[in-house]
Amino acid sequence: MKKNMMHTMSKQRGLTLISWVVVIVFLLFQGVIAMNVLPVYMTDSTIKSIMAELPADVAVQRASRPKLKVIVAKRLNINSVYTIKPDDIKVKKGRGENIVTIEYEPRGKLIGSLDYIVSFKHEARIKTR
Repeated sequence: MKKNMMHTMSKQRGLTLISWVVVIVFLLFQGVIAMNVLPVYMTDSTIKSIMAELPADVAVQRASRPKLKVIVAKRLNINSVYTIKPDDIKVKKGRGENIVTIEYEPRGKLIGSLDYIVSFKHEARIKTR
């Protein structure tokens, strides 16, 4: 019994050196992706919160469409969001409301010639007064 147990113990081993290298390379690649893409999603979270606050603001409800675009651009600038260009902000007239849309695609490099593109679209419906 003791000999059989020793034989089983000698066959149980951990990961091989190559397996460890593969795991470490995979984790490093995931870390590089996270370091490059996470700031994009943090900026998008700020844009999302700005768009969510728009319908409740009385000054925004009374603003004309060109003025509304300026208000949104100023709020983005105050919150240090510089990736949105004025062309990315669209304001359309709806039935008793203005529809503000921000659609943009941040791009960046990961490693070497490997790039990423992330698409976002946010919309806020603002009742007019």
